[in-house]
Amino acid sequence: MIPARFLRSAAARLAADQPLRRQLPDWGQVHIDRQLPFVCVYRRPRRSRDGLTARLITTQASYVAGIEDEIAPLVRTIAATLSPVFGGFLVFELWETPSRELPGEPGAVAPGFRILAPRGEGLTSTVQALAAELTGVRIYKHPAEVEARFRERIAPPRLAPLLSAAELGETGAHLIGLGIRPVHRDPRTRDVYPLVLRALRRQLYRPFAKTVFEYSRVHTTQTVRHYHSLGRRALVKAAWEVDRGLAEVGSGFDFLLQVTPINLEAAWIAFRRSRFERAPRFLYRPLPVLPGMLKRKLYQLPLTRIEDPVIAVLFFEKQRELDRQLSMLLDLETRNFLYGSLQVFGRPDETTLRFARQLLDRIPARTRESSAGRFLKAPVVAERARAEIARLRESMPELEAQVEIRDDVQGLMVSRGNVLVGSGVTVPPSRAYALLQHEVGTHVLTYYNGRAQRFAQLRAGLAGYDETQEGFAVVAEYLTGGLTRKRLRLLAARVVAADTLVAGASFVETYRKLTSDLGFGGKAAFGIAARVHRGGGLTKDALYLRGLLGVLDYLAGGGDFEPLLVGKISARHIPLMRELLMRKVLRPPPLRPRYLEDPLAQARLERVRAARSPSQLLLESLKERTG
Repeated sequence: MIPARFLRSAAARLAADQPLRRQLPDWGQVHIDRQLPFVCVYRRPRRSRDGLTARLITTQASYVAGIEDEIAPLVRTIAATLSPVFGGFLVFELWETPSRELPGEPGAVAPGFRILAPRGEGLTSTVQALAAELTGVRIYKHPAEVEARFRERIAPPRLAPLLSAAELGETGAHLIGLGIRPVHRDPRTRDVYPLVLRALRRQLYRPFAKTVFEYSRVHTTQTVRHYHSLGRRALVKAAWEVDRGLAEVGSGFDFLLQVTPINLEAAWIAFRRSRFERAPRFLYRPLPVLPGMLKRKLYQLPLTRIEDPVIAVLFFEKQRELDRQLSMLLDLETRNFLYGSLQVFGRPDETTLRFARQLLDRIPARTRESSAGRFLKAPVVAERARAEIARLRESMPELEAQVEIRDDVQGLMVSRGNVLVGSGVTVPPSRAYALLQHEVGTHVLTYYNGRAQRFAQLRAGLAGYDETQEGFAVVAEYLTGGLTRKRLRLLAARVVAADTLVAGASFVETYRKLTSDLGFGGKAAFGIAARVHRGGGLTKDALYLRGLLGVLDYLAGGGDFEPLLVGKISARHIPLMRELLMRKVLRPPPLRPRYLEDPLAQARLERVRAARSPSQLLLESLKERTG
């Protein structure tokens, strides 16, 4: 049983608005982030040794899981302590209900739910909110079957009510019950299906949170802006352990550097000498790690112990991406490398490919955008990059980014927050500012904004971040007036080149497509083909144009910059970043691009907001420049 001193201690911590997280004496746990107007409860039958169903409530900021007849005093203490704070309190109990007692066929894989609520207590809107959200739950595409009943007795089968009517009246609390069909178990053996349990756990998170939000709106004195603000802020130790582990694995190799040839200039000379008939032989850096050892470490991380469903999803995705990247490094210079690239970066989609061809048709191979023979060389570009970093350092003195001129790098790139400038780089003065906003104002800035957060993954990059990050960087070029026709033509050619790669074209065939059909000069076509065919076939370059269209579309829909600035994220993570910011798990990003203060950039941003479509906006900008 739970000792009286445990109950007194719990009440004192909650009254002082302190977090409460403790193991219960026989089995179970109480976790309450802070003063909240609810608690989710799961009672494990005394004769059972299985506690996995309790994981369905551990996504919430306030829960108690324990032995059936032991936790009622603790729940009563919690309700009695917090109900006066909010003018009301919701006890939300979950249990497994035998399939025969729910609609649908016994053993069906469709999720089933029965909501039980007391009559005559004004909980209709709360029950309706819960039922509406539960209908959206899907397991293997099977929709949920949901029913709601109002009755006097609210309790799991064969158990007494958690709190009596008198106790609920004394504490000022309400009780709602939810029976669930145990689709996460084999109906005969009772063995658990772990992926189904994970999917059910993740999908129940929002119905629970939105139900509490509706209850708070109607039955408490608390003003809640959004259901996210009722979410958990405190994270379990396993979350930080996994974050560190993923960062250690990711820092063990630099994927982009490993798949970038170190002999591009020599390869171009050899290719030219062969009269463009023999594919060049690319050389790569030695692999500094054993991928198998990193994979072992990757899959030893305790991801299943992470309670926060948003963090769990982000980390599961990153684990899978790192695994695939490590496999690609093992498959370097084989056909399997391309298959890995398709898994990580995808192939050019029809919409982006069609737009790329439109751009190539409308932009002539030779444009009047030139610098009259004047180009900025590597030392000048590096110095300007240092000046741009110095401006960022004014807002973040601890910023450590360095600029390095390298012989083994082509063009500019950012690696782990540092700017690498190829020793042979030349940049037209008209493009310099836009290029620096791409590399420093986007890649360096989001790296250090991510570093300012508690999660290392936001500086390393969440899974699939490349498309949105590169698209955001090209949007920076547009907003600064440096997205030239020549640059757009290059981005379009990369998409077409990636498409020829996926279709089975050789290096020489891709090169001929770029020169003969698209009008690119020899060395420019070589550079595009090399980027696409490196390693055995890399489709990453198709992401730039697709990402540009995606970010423009997001901004045109009224999307704000803040989620994009938090760190290196994918577009699909924007709602999750908003949620984590609202829950105060993340802090507002300290760095902002300086071009956002430029009136001309703001005017261009307004044009984006008013655009009919991203592709139309870019095509109209081409007409204006031609005129």
